[in-house]
Amino acid sequence: MDLHTFFTCLVAVTLLTLTPGVDTLLVIRNSGRGGWNDGAASSLGICSGLFVHATLSALGISMLLLHTAWAFTGLKLAGAAYLIWLGACSWKQAYKNDKPIIAPNGSTPVQPVTLRRSIQEGFLSNVLNPKTIIFYMAFLPQFIDPAKSPLLQSLLVALIHFCVGMFYQCVLAAMVDRARNWLQNCTVNRVFNGLTGSIMMFIGLRLVSNK
Repeated sequence: MDLHTFFTCLVAVTLLTLTPGVDTLLVIRNSGRGGWNDGAASSLGICSGLFVHATLSALGISMLLLHTAWAFTGLKLAGAAYLIWLGACSWKQAYKNDKPIIAPNGSTPVQPVTLRRSIQEGFLSNVLNPKTIIFYMAFLPQFIDPAKSPLLQSLLVALIHFCVGMFYQCVLAAMVDRARNWLQNCTVNRVFNGLTGSIMMFIGLRLVSNK
């Protein structure tokens, strides 16, 4: 990849990363749930999923999915079901009767969430998103030199996307983490979880309806 192509790719993935979507919403939700570690681990899972999409696109499997109606529909339904489940979990958290525990110093301790769970949530959210497949199928060919290995070039693009995505989402997680005391106010917490849960469920239902 020459310097011009690199910077063009960098600008493109940066614009994509800054565009609000399911990934951004998940990082915000999980950072509010378990602090920076939770948000950063979720980001690691999300960005790791990019390598799966890059590999599948390079191997042509994504094209097969796009042209095989039942396979692509199955992927959409799986992604929709997962988003709806995440939304339902947020709604459940919003309507818990338990009040948040306040530490002696006035801060709110993070909820005990394992990093494995956070990474898994992020990874599945990204891999099961059919829109990411469509994007990579349209996006990758612009930066692929037919004379060189498509797989290696695709993984390089995914690596650039990974670095940009991790940086942005970790900064976002830090910003949410700084506001955790405010977010853990019972009323604010219910509104926050209810809103993020509703948006996730709405996106999931849209995926189901747009068959």
